[in-house]
Amino acid sequence: MEATMANRQMPFEQRIQRLTKKHRAMTRGYRAQMRADGLVVMKPRRVRSAAPLRVMVLSLVAFFLFKGFLLATLGATSYDQRVERLNEGTSVEKAGAWVMQADPLSALIAEQIGPFLP
Repeated sequence: MEATMANRQMPFEQRIQRLTKKHRAMTRGYRAQMRADGLVVMKPRRVRSAAPLRVMVLSLVAFFLFKGFLLATLGATSYDQRVERLNEGTSVEKAGAWVMQADPLSALIAEQIGPFLP
């Protein structure tokens, strides 16, 4: 007898957890939606991040393309000298030097676009 009572409680607990989760989501906003049967139900709004993943990836790609372009235009020795000069400056300049140091991906990009530059 007790086993059947526990089996009936399980779906009830799951429903409570689902409703609690939906309620938390709806505190961030909700929208009304009409189902096919005409019933209006409230759905939580999806939270969009401030910086979508696509923007971050495109920014990284643009950054590495920029570094590769600089490396191809200036040449490896001149580029490294400029980064070393930057590394001798303030802490902000040292951080910039660390970010701008030549890496394998930038070198590969420089090799690929080098022949197309004047």
